[in-house]
Amino acid sequence: MEIRKAERKRSKLRLGIAAPSGAGKTYSALLLAFGLGGKIGLIDTEHGSGDLYAHLGDYAIINIEAPYTAKKYTDAIHAFEAAGYSTVIIDSLSHAWAGEGGLLDKQGKVADKTGNSYTAWRQVTPDHNSLVDAMLQSSCHIIATMRSKQEYVQEKNDQGKSIVRKVGMAPVQRDSLEYEFGVMFDIDMNHIASASKDRTSLFDGRYFKIGKDIGIELLDWLETGVEPPKTTPAELN
Repeated sequence: MEIRKAERKRSKLRLGIAAPSGAGKTYSALLLAFGLGGKIGLIDTEHGSGDLYAHLGDYAIINIEAPYTAKKYTDAIHAFEAAGYSTVIIDSLSHAWAGEGGLLDKQGKVADKTGNSYTAWRQVTPDHNSLVDAMLQSSCHIIATMRSKQEYVQEKNDQGKSIVRKVGMAPVQRDSLEYEFGVMFDIDMNHIASASKDRTSLFDGRYFKIGKDIGIELLDWLETGVEPPKTTPAELN
């Protein structure tokens, strides 16, 4: 058991972006990726919406159609890695959870057959874990977009009038998945982003629109540190 001095190493981005439909998840993810530089690959589950932004710059697409199995996502990530891409955008990760053939769908079908909803997760959780591992262990920067549901509460203001207040945005994904990312951005319908999680400490208290400058800022932080030790294929297995 070795005791050593802590030191920050160069790392790859693990970024989640949660936003309601129409808030600009794909657009923001692409702009940020252009700020990171290098070859960009986009995994498109949104029926070709990824092609709508080709005017922004060069990037490649892998389309995923239903059923949205976790294996299709991991295979697409590995395909971009093997082709030498530096950034992979997953647009959107929500389909792997709540889409046709996704993890919730699989869990429901297993539960229907066995009559036991709880034990059905034993056949689903390994798929989820494999997808998470593919993102966390990737040699690429990973940007994953997720649809979010806006949550509201009704309360009284100082004048006693009822008002509706937004209390948060819940990503359409398995609970706590957002904590797997180093940085988690929430984007509102005015296209303004804030960080609900930020291991970089770059975005504390900030409200901003995501552009190339945010990618450049993140890249500078990611590349500040010592070079991590090389890992051989044998060590990964």
